Amino acid sequence: MTHHDHKIVKSGYHGLWFPEYGFSLDGYHPKADFTFVSHAHADHMPRNRNCTATATGATLALMRRRGFRGHERELRFGEILETDRFMATLYPAGHILGSAMVFIETDNGSILYTGDYKTPPSPATEGFSAPNHADLLITEATFSLPIYRWKPVEQLGEEIRQFAANSLADGYTPVFLAYNLGKAQEVMHLLAPLGKEVMIHGAGFKLCDVYEEHGIELGNYRAYVREECEGKILIAPSSALGNGFASNVRKKRVAYCSGWASNESRRSQLTADKLIPLSDHLDFFELIRFCKELNPEKVLITHTPNPDVVMHYLEKEGVRSGHLELEHEDEES
Repeated sequence: MTHHDHKIVKSGYHGLWFPEYGFSLDGYHPKADFTFVSHAHADHMPRNRNCTATATGATLALMRRRGFRGHERELRFGEILETDRFMATLYPAGHILGSAMVFIETDNGSILYTGDYKTPPSPATEGFSAPNHADLLITEATFSLPIYRWKPVEQLGEEIRQFAANSLADGYTPVFLAYNLGKAQEVMHLLAPLGKEVMIHGAGFKLCDVYEEHGIELGNYRAYVREECEGKILIAPSSALGNGFASNVRKKRVAYCSGWASNESRRSQLTADKLIPLSDHLDFFELIRFCKELNPEKVLITHTPNPDVVMHYLEKEGVRSGHLELEHEDEES
């Protein structure tokens, strides 16, 4: 029996349900014996807050901070969960802290579900590793066009530190726009060597200690206080500026940190002084390389604005592929 005999059903608005094996991925299904959660971004957490979630310890801790009230089954990276219908192993995905790819082995072949992933990994994660082969690869393709090729994180870190230091030296308050979970902590980690005081938006602040508990250095930071924020390095999601974040600071410079910053059409929509293309997803070329390296019988592409280009490139590499339609909701918009 080959891979495409796995029955895959869309579960909820975002998850996948595998009725033959009794598990779901990143979504709740009432019949699932196991609900695997790849990471703690809202669009991958099961909507049912009381189900039993199987995930890494860091993901479960972050999910709790974000309102999850269900039961927890912690699975460490590399630990094998064995059931009568499948074996499951989590691999570090390099996307945000705790993020995992789910590797499932069955009598009908193996499946690797990437969730969101980044290789080379974000420095504020546990790194990245993957099995050598999977029969079926279910991959995200958030950045699905060859215009997306990232600069090395060392170079982007340098840009981030320079932007902060130069702004402060010129008497401006630097503001980094980065969403609350993952990107904010990555920016803080890259800023830490400066030793300057950072203030982070309250929603992001309540997630930071989980990062520190898992050994990620975040530097000298505290929660944003409006009256005291001038002259500090500020971090907030893009939505916060419209809601009055630091509106009392007259002299500020704003840097937008996102993979989308590399897209010219986004430039005109943003009133930022600097656009820093720091993404926590892999770029187009890494995506194609990873698919080829894993050498699956088939690739199913999810979470993508544009599967056709990826499928075209994979075809050229001799990799069979298809598109798995899931609603795409991006926490990092």
